[in-house]
Amino acid sequence: MPKVQFTETVLRDANQSLIATRMPIDVMKPVLAQMDRAGYYSIECWGGATFDSCLRYLDEDPWQRLRTFRKEMPHAKLQMLLRGQNLLGYKHYPDDVVVRFIERSVANGIDIIRIFDALNDLRNIKLAVETTVKAGALASGAISYTTSPVHTLEKYVELCKEMTQMGCGTICIKDMAGVITPKEAYDLVSAIKDALPETPLVLHTHCTTGMAYLSVLKAVEAGCDVIDTASSCFSGGTSQPATETLYDAFSQMGYECGLDRSALKTINDHFKGYRDECLKSGLLKPKAMATDTDALTYKVPGGMLSNLMAQLETMHALDRLEEVLEETPRVRKDLGYPPLVTPMSQMVGVQAVNNVLAGERYKNVSKEVKAYLRGEYGRAPGPVDADLQKQILGDEEPLTCRYADTLEPAFEKTKAELGETARCDEDVLSYIAFPQVAETFFQHRKEKEEKTVRFTIEKL
Repeated sequence: MPKVQFTETVLRDANQSLIATRMPIDVMKPVLAQMDRAGYYSIECWGGATFDSCLRYLDEDPWQRLRTFRKEMPHAKLQMLLRGQNLLGYKHYPDDVVVRFIERSVANGIDIIRIFDALNDLRNIKLAVETTVKAGALASGAISYTTSPVHTLEKYVELCKEMTQMGCGTICIKDMAGVITPKEAYDLVSAIKDALPETPLVLHTHCTTGMAYLSVLKAVEAGCDVIDTASSCFSGGTSQPATETLYDAFSQMGYECGLDRSALKTINDHFKGYRDECLKSGLLKPKAMATDTDALTYKVPGGMLSNLMAQLETMHALDRLEEVLEETPRVRKDLGYPPLVTPMSQMVGVQAVNNVLAGERYKNVSKEVKAYLRGEYGRAPGPVDADLQKQILGDEEPLTCRYADTLEPAFEKTKAELGETARCDEDVLSYIAFPQVAETFFQHRKEKEEKTVRFTIEKL
């Protein structure tokens, strides 16, 4: 009997895609025991934007959230998303920080780390992969999927081979914009499985363009081993396809799925109430649940489109959205066709807005784009426009080495500077990733504890 397994995303990417990662641990906790027994291949519950969101918006310690997951789901494989040398932030960090972050992630409960680089520059994931394996977790190498003249089937297969040689135990096709078509999915999965028949292959996509269900079906027919899905009330739109729907479909087709259907219903029934609250409060916007085929033309992920709209709205220029969408692929071409995934999606989007509103292309260039052109984010997938490079950098030569090789170790130095403010290594890592946000969180934590002590004393 053919087999397909499921990674459930409701605790991370599904709620990140639909409600900007605002689901608090208190909403998740009552159903975690059911999720532990549901039979998933893995549960994606950490990494991505959850770390930032916990500290910045939810007044939660992300490390404590992970420990809660581990305690409540002792049997499930817990999975996180990591941006290689970027970790969970928006810049490259020194090697000592990357090593310590991964070691602590595994120590606190992570079993699988899905590791990617926004540019598919594998120099930026090598250390993370090696450290993950050394720490005893499974490294899942992810290719940032996109289409362009420089992104070919042959190059993707070569990337997958290199990642397995580094130590990746599985390979993931990470289609962040939901643009992979059924034919592309079938062809890519077939090519990777032909080259690496023993390596389990995962497909991660989004329903943004309406392609996901068809593409998942064709991927599984081609030999894909694991698919990312979301509990149905948090599926669709900019999220993943529904777990229950695909379970029912593949089961009927004769695939062994390994899931407990009654547990899936219990899990979904639990999250339905919260989904309805989010709709009522406006946190979940109907637009995020809709199909938007513009991404097939502009290759703009749903989250990036929302950011562009918000940015133009604050500038009272929402009527120029179409111009910005048309400018986006031109900017992407100038920059060597980077995949539109964090942080490249933000860079390209902001630059497209600047170009349109300034009335002159590259009159205003963001510091991030300048850093990209210097090579601080890695090697561009294709040739960068020579005139643009000259305009921005002048005679300065871009880096040829890995940018992290130029960075001084930072963990022990930061730990010493924080002193008693940081109670553990995890606090130091939170601060390195998001200094101001973490500092505010530490202060709130201290104030809450002092308030609790005063209340206890008064009660006595």
